[in-house]
Amino acid sequence: MALKLAERMREIAPFRVMAILEAARAREAAGRDVIHLEVGEPDFATPPAIVEAGRRALAEGQTFYSAAQGLPELRCAISRWYAERYRVDVSPARILVTPGASGALMVALALLVGDGDEVVMADPTYPCNRHFVSLYGGTPVSLPAGPESCYQLTAPMLAEAWGARTVAAMVASPANPTGGVLSAAEIQALAEVCRDRGGALIVDEIYHGLTYGCDAASALQVADDALVINSFSKYFQMTGWRLGWLVVPEALVEPATRLAQNLYLCAPAPAQAAALAAFEADTIALLEERRAEFARRRDFLVDALPRLGWKLPVVPDGAFYLYADVSAVTDDSLAYCARILEEADVAITPGLDFGQHRANTHVRIAYTTGVDRLAEAVERIARLG
Repeated sequence: MALKLAERMREIAPFRVMAILEAARAREAAGRDVIHLEVGEPDFATPPAIVEAGRRALAEGQTFYSAAQGLPELRCAISRWYAERYRVDVSPARILVTPGASGALMVALALLVGDGDEVVMADPTYPCNRHFVSLYGGTPVSLPAGPESCYQLTAPMLAEAWGARTVAAMVASPANPTGGVLSAAEIQALAEVCRDRGGALIVDEIYHGLTYGCDAASALQVADDALVINSFSKYFQMTGWRLGWLVVPEALVEPATRLAQNLYLCAPAPAQAAALAAFEADTIALLEERRAEFARRRDFLVDALPRLGWKLPVVPDGAFYLYADVSAVTDDSLAYCARILEEADVAITPGLDFGQHRANTHVRIAYTTGVDRLAEAVERIARLG
């Protein structure tokens, strides 16, 4: 007899980009040369100083559980990062080190969301944001957001959508899939709407550090009561180490720690020890060189993609994605992406992964490979006609 799945599984859609990645790898295994522009993972290796710190941690036997909140020295290092980079005082006591940003999101939503509660977010957005709300019995309320708001949720949109069951709003800056960045004033306005209605603002800042021509404001500069998610994966290029962090208001430290103790015990101890080297001056200098390379890739694609009939209504200021309007060439982005992989050996992601609003006419491109490969990808797609 087949097992009956929990009702919540009806709300968890497949992550299409992973199916595309699997198909792309199958083509590579068959000898094809595939250009990967689908997965949001930097192509740069973890900086050497971080790797060496991880090796030392393993050699020294740092393989036991840490405290649920994380290594005290790492939480202090993150606190100093906020002081030096953002000129904001964040007590280490408010910082929880988590197994990736996903662990931080899991704790944040578990703190706030009960059965039937609503969390407002933009459409398009990172799909796990919706799915985690559903996992906790809540209802994600996705508001269509287009180029006129840089694909971001705005305070007026949030105020109009706020209902009797709304408990929080969630935004990302820089955002996945669009690369859009919220200004400090925009974050402050969103926080005021949440505060006035007795709700919380959750801000995903995992692409902080990856901005081009501007700096991303941290929500903690203008909204000390926000719940802020960050990660060592993107700017610090530690994806496989599975390490992130969550900053919570002081009143939520105890329940957040209690959740961490029960949900995952602690983040990986060797990864935490390795991450201490992420804040060293030489590491930051290397990461800044790599950020400049991401900027060159973005600028190349901004110039090249219109050749394909693709439109970029907004040039993104952050992350490493372009969210392109392909309505001039297709009204079925899923089939279009499948064709591009099948006929051009280029893997990109359909807009359907990120919501419903104009999803059939948008694709996401991750510029996580060099300009030479980006140029080859554009040429291959152009040859499709």
